[in-house]
Formats: sequence, structure tokens, C-alpha cells
Amino acid sequence: MNDVIIESSELRKILAEKPDSIVLLDVREPEEFEEDRLEGCKLIPLGELSARARELDPESDIVIYCAHGVRSMHALMGLRSLGFSKLRSLEGGLCAYRENA
Repeated sequence: MNDVIIESSELRKILAEKPDSIVLLDVREPEEFEEDRLEGCKLIPLGELSARARELDPESDIVIYCAHGVRSMHALMGLRSLGFSKLRSLEGGLCAYRENA
């Protein structure tokens, strides 16, 4: 299961060196998104993900995040069932990412 997890430190490195190499997908609610988000991310709330999955490129390397890492894992499993394979979930979500700054 570790191949589907990305730690904050690894994501920071990617964003610093090759930000265009990944798609950041925020699966939180719009209110949460307005309060804080990672620059350059795409918002698709978890409840809308299956209906809006076509907005994502199945060939892209997608890093999914939410507040604490639970919804992003649900999103990862849902997208995987739709044929996406290059998916990772941010461990601990945005909260852990901000705490480990």
C-alpha cells in the first residue's frame, strides 16, 4: 500500500523541482478550499469525483489530498476503479503538510 502514499517531504521536493510533473487534486469541500489550499491544485470534492473524473487525464501523475488523508484515500480507490493508475495520496493530508513545513 506504500506505493500509493506520498509524504509531505517528497511532495515538497517535487513541487520545488518539477511542479509541472504532477497534478494536485484537492478533494475537500469548497469551504475548506477557500480557507487553505496548495497552489496550482484542482478542486473536485469527493462527492463529485466519479461524475467529474473525465476532467482529469488518466495518464497524469496525480497527487490527491484532503484535510487529513482519509477522503484522499477514498478518492484514490474510486479513481483506480475508473482506470486511473498513477495515483498517490498525501499522507496526513493538508494538515500534516502544513505542520511539517
